[in-house]
Amino acid sequence: MAGTTGSSRGGRRGGIVGINVTPMVDVMLVLLVIMMVSSIYIVSRALKVELPKTQTSDESTQSPMTVTLTKDNKTFFNNELVADDAELTARFQRAKAAATGDPSLVVTADAMARHGRVVHVIDLAKLQGVTKFAINVASE
Repeated sequence: MAGTTGSSRGGRRGGIVGINVTPMVDVMLVLLVIMMVSSIYIVSRALKVELPKTQTSDESTQSPMTVTLTKDNKTFFNNELVADDAELTARFQRAKAAATGDPSLVVTADAMARHGRVVHVIDLAKLQGVTKFAINVASE
C-alpha cells in the first residue's frame, strides 16, 4: 500500500498558477499598428487643404488626356466630341507630339458602355505611343 501512495504523488502535477499573456500582447500590438495606419489614411482623405500659389515652378505638370465614352456610343476627347476613330487617332498623335514627357490617358466610360469599345480606345492610344493609362471610376 505504501507503493501506491508514492506513485500517485510522483505522477501528479500541480495546477496552472499563471496565465501566459504574451500572445494577447502580440495581438494587441498588431491591432494598435493597424488602427494607427488606418487612422492616418482616414484623416488624410478628410482634410481639405488649399495649397499656396506661386508664380514659378520647378517642373511643369501636364494634365492627362481624357477620353469619355457614353452609353449611346459617343466618344469625347478632352470634353470635345470626336466623330470617328481616325479623328481620335489624330488627337492622340497631336497630344503625344505636344507632350513634354510620357503622356497619360484617363478613360471614363459609362457603366452601360460596351467593354469592347473601351478596349478599342486603349488599343488606339497604345498604337500612338501612349503607355500610361487609368480608368476613372466613382468611389462609393
